[in-house]
Amino acid sequence: MCSTKALLLGVLFSTLLAGCVEQPLLRPVDPPAPSVRFVSTPMPAQTAQSRAPRRRGKANASASLWQQLPEWENSALLPSWQAFRHSCRSLVNHPAWRDVCLAAEQLQQPDNAQVRAFFEQSFEPHRLGSRTGTGTITGYYEPKLLGSPQKTARFRYPLYANPTKQEDPSYRRASLSSRQSIQTGKLAGLELYWVDNEVDLFFMQIQGSGRIELPNGQLIRVGHDGSNGRPYRSIGQQLINMGELPLHQASLWEIKAWGARNPSAMSRLMQRNPRFVYFRQLPNEATAPVGALGVPLTEGYSLAVDPSHIPLGAPVFLSTTYPNSKQPLNRLMVAQDTGCAIKGPLRADFFWGYGPQAETQAARMKQEGKMWVLLPRKTERSRLHTAQHEDPASTGL
Repeated sequence: MCSTKALLLGVLFSTLLAGCVEQPLLRPVDPPAPSVRFVSTPMPAQTAQSRAPRRRGKANASASLWQQLPEWENSALLPSWQAFRHSCRSLVNHPAWRDVCLAAEQLQQPDNAQVRAFFEQSFEPHRLGSRTGTGTITGYYEPKLLGSPQKTARFRYPLYANPTKQEDPSYRRASLSSRQSIQTGKLAGLELYWVDNEVDLFFMQIQGSGRIELPNGQLIRVGHDGSNGRPYRSIGQQLINMGELPLHQASLWEIKAWGARNPSAMSRLMQRNPRFVYFRQLPNEATAPVGALGVPLTEGYSLAVDPSHIPLGAPVFLSTTYPNSKQPLNRLMVAQDTGCAIKGPLRADFFWGYGPQAETQAARMKQEGKMWVLLPRKTERSRLHTAQHEDPASTGL
């Protein structure tokens, strides 16, 4: 039988999971609270009983000590705090997050020690999975494709706008069509841009966002805007099952290299993934791709997670290693995105940003990792049942 504390934490998990998705991006309208200054104080000791892992709902999270987070005391937390403030643009309207988001907003040019004190006094860390369990951490990035507003002999692979947002009912009826039907012209007239590489376009659908460089040098940013609702099927896993690639070589680069050697087979292989992603053009002032939470992603600090296990917007301490190395990578991330292949409490996708180096790191990353989700300390029980759950858009790897 669960203890009262365990039951309350289970309710809190359910509420946070339900309430932080698809919230309107509004700033608080209440008068600002007085300035708050957080001061580092020793955290209270916990007994062996309180440290013992307990199953709490789907997340299977156990209360932890801050000292159990690797290199927590030496972590550079200012970028993490800024990324969390981005989350609060969406979370501040939800009662379970409102107080902690307003407290974060009151920090005025804090130093690292003050930010650490803020997190320690406002949140409790909870280890995901078992005490010894690890999961898989992969990487993703914002790719760049070459394209044109018009179809030409070179630029012949289209990005489509979401047909459900069109006035013509025939488009809306076609929104759930198969990948093959869409690619043979069922959505003709909804092309946003045309690009010159079918494989790169396929992977941009998996990444969920990207930039398109036009012939005049202009860069256009596009973002995920829904899908045909079909299930995602990994072509990397299919190549492994076919015996074409060993498990340890099934990276983005190796899949693309296999496709370059087998172009006809690659086209047929991509058709086996029935999921098709629609795009929208993002405003010119957009500084970063927008994740499933509806806020801009932060290079090196945004994480794609399974929102049925980790609340979108929550800080998540990640302990893993850099791609293809044993160098520790211990960092406070923020859960701001989702992914078609990101399933389970110990599965995450690390956002590396934009550019060649980001692509290199993302393509190489497939590391073991541990995660701790940070949940607000004080949440009134009366606020725990106010939100309705909506499924977020699934993007990413």
